[in-house]
Amino acid sequence: MRFRWSNFILFLGYLFLYFPLVCIVIYSFNESRFVASWTRFSLKWYKTLLSNPIILRAAVTSLKVACLSATVSVVLGTMVAIIITRFKRFRGKTIFVGAITAPLVMPEVVMGLSLLMLFVGMEKIFGWPVGSGTTTITIAHITLTLSYVTMIVQARLHDLDMTLEEAALDLGASPLKVFFVITLPMISPAIVLGWLLAFALSIDDVVIASFVAGPGATTLPMIVFSSLRFGISPEINALATILMTVLSIGVIIFAVWVHRKESKVRSGK
Repeated sequence: MRFRWSNFILFLGYLFLYFPLVCIVIYSFNESRFVASWTRFSLKWYKTLLSNPIILRAAVTSLKVACLSATVSVVLGTMVAIIITRFKRFRGKTIFVGAITAPLVMPEVVMGLSLLMLFVGMEKIFGWPVGSGTTTITIAHITLTLSYVTMIVQARLHDLDMTLEEAALDLGASPLKVFFVITLPMISPAIVLGWLLAFALSIDDVVIASFVAGPGATTLPMIVFSSLRFGISPEINALATILMTVLSIGVIIFAVWVHRKESKVRSGK
């Protein structure tokens, strides 16, 4: 009886989380413009979406920013995680860790305003960045996602068996070779997970981007947020369906890859 009750509670939880997403997918194929009424199945809004230059331009900008910021965050976050984990004590470590983890608890409105003031001051003093645009959005998103990647990779490094690295060093391998041959493959699932999380946070952000984006750079969430003021458009449902499909495929591929990697480790291959 307890087992059935727990399954029922689990079902309600999944229903609460995913039923609105299912509704968005269903109504993206509705021919009617009104969400409350279903007429018939149609791909009309997908065709309209793909012929909308404003949304397509914003989608390209968001993908560029998300890929670049996620990649830079993974590189910097991995380096920071190694410093925090491997170097137990150094002067200023507490301040260093606090500065890295601050975006985790900092309101995005405060981050957006502070980054805007920083970019304005840098432009006056150094002449860079010139205006607000893709560069400022990318830097802001790196600042936002760096702490998340650091925490994920740091947790993985804490669970590693350091005797493997020490054995490789005793056998004459250089620290750089140990990192690329032993450490990096072992923490690769955490790195990929950090990249996916950073990509999702970047492509989903609207608050910080609204502060630091200039007139020449508009991201996809900003377009979606501005269009909601005039009501929910079926084009937005189609766009949300495409984004959910792409991200779901990425998560499934990552899960399969991690499962195969863990199976090889357990089998000793």
